Amino acid sequence: MKQSLRNTSVTCAVVMAMFVGGCKKPFSDRPQDTSVIKFSTKGAPITMDPVQSSTLYANLMTTSIYDQLYDYKYLARPYEIKPRLAKSLPEVSEDGLVYTFEILEGVYYSDDECFPDGKGREVVVGDLIYGMKRMFDPKNLAQGEWIWQGKIKGLDEWKANGADYDQPIEGVTAEGKYKLIVTLNAPFPQLVYTFAMGYSSFVPHEAVEYYGKAFGINPVGSGPYQLKSFSTKKAVLTKNPNYREEYYDLEEDGYNPETQAWLNVALIDGKKLPVTDTIEISFMEQGMSRWNSLTKGNEIQFGAIPPELTYMVAESVAPLKLKPDYAEKYLSVFAPQVELVYLNINMSNPEIGYNSDPQRNHRNLLLRRAIRKAFNWDQRNRRFYNGVAEVFPGVIPPGLDAYDPNKDRDSITLDLEGSKALLKEGGWTAENLPVLEYCSVANVIYKQFFEQVRGWLEGIGYPRDKIKQVTYATFGDYSRAVKNRECMLIGMAWGADYPDSENFLQLFYGPNQSPGSNSSNFENPEFDRMFSEASIMQPGPERTEIYSKLNHIIVDEVPTISGIARKEPYIWHKNLVLLYSKNPHGSILKYLYLMTEEEMAEIYGGE
Repeated sequence: MKQSLRNTSVTCAVVMAMFVGGCKKPFSDRPQDTSVIKFSTKGAPITMDPVQSSTLYANLMTTSIYDQLYDYKYLARPYEIKPRLAKSLPEVSEDGLVYTFEILEGVYYSDDECFPDGKGREVVVGDLIYGMKRMFDPKNLAQGEWIWQGKIKGLDEWKANGADYDQPIEGVTAEGKYKLIVTLNAPFPQLVYTFAMGYSSFVPHEAVEYYGKAFGINPVGSGPYQLKSFSTKKAVLTKNPNYREEYYDLEEDGYNPETQAWLNVALIDGKKLPVTDTIEISFMEQGMSRWNSLTKGNEIQFGAIPPELTYMVAESVAPLKLKPDYAEKYLSVFAPQVELVYLNINMSNPEIGYNSDPQRNHRNLLLRRAIRKAFNWDQRNRRFYNGVAEVFPGVIPPGLDAYDPNKDRDSITLDLEGSKALLKEGGWTAENLPVLEYCSVANVIYKQFFEQVRGWLEGIGYPRDKIKQVTYATFGDYSRAVKNRECMLIGMAWGADYPDSENFLQLFYGPNQSPGSNSSNFENPEFDRMFSEASIMQPGPERTEIYSKLNHIIVDEVPTISGIARKEPYIWHKNLVLLYSKNPHGSILKYLYLMTEEEMAEIYGGE
């Protein structure tokens, strides 16, 4: 799942100037509104249309408003899938090609003027089929087509034959209102995972037809929340009055008292979901703005510790331990993320990627390898991630089955002399090196990332005036430029949509090129062949070996410079009950809870 790369690093003087109340009072005791949970994210969605829910921020909103067949257990680690609108896990044929799903009966959409008399109608499997058709309708420019492309029988053909909604899809059929049968072209072990993503939402056709182009900001779903208001700064979600009877079961959801009791999540056991009626989500790109809001006491209740404040707030980072003043007010955790932070190279750009001239094509390969050798990942880790992020070679991050802790680290090792040698071998000089365009959102952190990269490249003799930053006003503008292949160097992070290495390798699968998930526009026939072969295999040593070979191809061809998995320090008010997780979870909002004064007194006493 794509997300922007955000963080902040400024001088101590600037930090102190921005710090509300200066050093004397690191937080405020202003009274909170305990009827509303005030959440925050680092970026804003530009739409809540499920076919466009490619970013972390859009997926959070989509999975809060709409239903999907499946979800992930809130507390289970490693991650475990669980039914959401499905009654159970599917029945699967012996050959692994036919999946039969049954959904809950008596589930209704939220009331909306798109329905007759404004009353939400019952959810049926036809709504999921309709959503799948929308994903493959070229008019929608869907960003999630890759999850089912080439996998479900007849779906690609439905698109090729004109995307006529009145025509059926051979491999997607409804038996009555509550049973769905999906037939695959070949085994696809990750299918159930895809039905836990925002892309696979149940969507009422009435809403799409009624709101037209404005549907993306007028979502109508059957999920726990409905959208009350939305702007580029804030969204307000309120409980869907039509939401079904659902109660939280701590034990069923994977609770481990030895590791999770301190989070106080046992307090939500048996509560009706969603636990809290109103959630405000503030979209705050700047880390210091988010921090100032968090520490005021009556604004947002959850956020990240900006790196430049880490040692002002924490006594230690490994493990994370807050200083007494902060420990009195907040809980905190270093949250490891199943993700890839990477700098993609647009291979469709002949200046640095594929070139029709074979000689220039090889020289471009040497140039990409030279640029990679100039990268100082350890420095980036120390400066921006407190030195606790995990730098790893290739694109399969720690925590997944095919991650290899013993993989050769040459691709993530600083080697200035080796870089210069590659430039010389390719005949590259200061005069003929191409202009590099580092594309990003226009904010402080991206500027700092750019300056760091430019400094590294200057160290191998790259002319300063040939390393330029191209900025975009918002992440939405940046995302559109990436999907239109307008960017040359593309800084991104991909969080796991599901806990399988395939989800990261598909970022480089040829058919997934922009506007799909393959924003590097990498195309390698051997890679594509092996990826297709592995995609139908169950987990095991044979599949892991293929994944390893695919990872090696990416390292060898350099469509991306990678990678790092962050461990961000998160902090929240003690009366807020949550276990924070980005990926592969969709919405965790329905579980959030504000403790009562009595509960606070019982747990924390006179603190």
